[in-house]
Amino acid sequence: MSAEPAAGPLGAPWNRPLRGTLDVLVVDSAVLVGNPLGDPSRRPLYVYSSPGVASGVATEVASVYVLQGFTGQLDQWMSRSAFELTMIERIDALYADDAEEPCPEAVIVLVDAWTSIGGSQFLNSGATGRYCDHICDELVPFVDQRYPTAATASRRVVSGKSSGGYGAMVLPMLRPDVFGSLISHAGDSLFELCYLPDVAKAVRRLRDDFDGSYDVFWDDFRSRRSFDYGRYGDCMNLYAMAAAYSPSRDVPGRVDLPFDLRTGRMIDEVWQRWLEHDPVRMAPKHAEALRGMGAIHIDAGRSDEYHLDLGAQAFSDALTELGVEHTFELFAGRHGGIAYRYAPAIRQVLKVI
Repeated sequence: MSAEPAAGPLGAPWNRPLRGTLDVLVVDSAVLVGNPLGDPSRRPLYVYSSPGVASGVATEVASVYVLQGFTGQLDQWMSRSAFELTMIERIDALYADDAEEPCPEAVIVLVDAWTSIGGSQFLNSGATGRYCDHICDELVPFVDQRYPTAATASRRVVSGKSSGGYGAMVLPMLRPDVFGSLISHAGDSLFELCYLPDVAKAVRRLRDDFDGSYDVFWDDFRSRRSFDYGRYGDCMNLYAMAAAYSPSRDVPGRVDLPFDLRTGRMIDEVWQRWLEHDPVRMAPKHAEALRGMGAIHIDAGRSDEYHLDLGAQAFSDALTELGVEHTFELFAGRHGGIAYRYAPAIRQVLKVI
């Protein structure tokens, strides 16, 4: 048995050599300095260049910005599930000699919008920070200045799953000057179905384990060495959504909850603020921007535990009513285990724009 250092990458299944290149960068954000959560303003950024871009042959290429789901942080894209490719390898496989279809050359940007309460929903908020501005006004110019991308919205795509799928739906509506196409996999939508079922569970958990107090909840969470989603998940998700959709109008850094902590009874005024951020309800107000999109792809698993298949259907129906061209698919699957769909959807949209 030899113990000598390996001469190069081991190859599959451990470390597959890339056809393109992956740059691991750090971005200093001005807009995240002093954010209410005290989260870092220096953020990692992964930029994948397809083989033609990496070799200098391809220029003026499209760019795709990939957003993570709730609780996601950037280095999780390097993680491997059993017998599967990592996200980076899935993207790189689009350019394999034996790929099912050729994929246009592109720059793929993997964005970090992590927060210490689980996520930002990629919005500007007085309770989390200016994550929409960070992406649109800092990351996009940063990439366009350093890579041979077409610096126009019509050649930029935003893609994501779950909370990332939510961001993929709303960022092009809020900033059509930046993003001209979108891909949403099981994105948060039709809020009465994807969020309300968790309210009763969260209220009971807070009552029984945390003295009915979010302050106690967060103190307990930060004191633990491991994350137990069963203990913290529902409470954390609802609080983080409140931070995104209903930050306090009176106390910077705090949130207005849409439900009573003792009973779970909905507070209509606050709940209405949430609904204003629902992609299904946002669509008619942003019809012109949506009609100007180069490509829109929406999908979800038929057995999604958070009913995001129904939200995807509702968003698709809203687009149809507005006369917005798009592709929509429901497939056999749940909320997890659908990473295999990400890269093919990127190829599908790149071939259109």
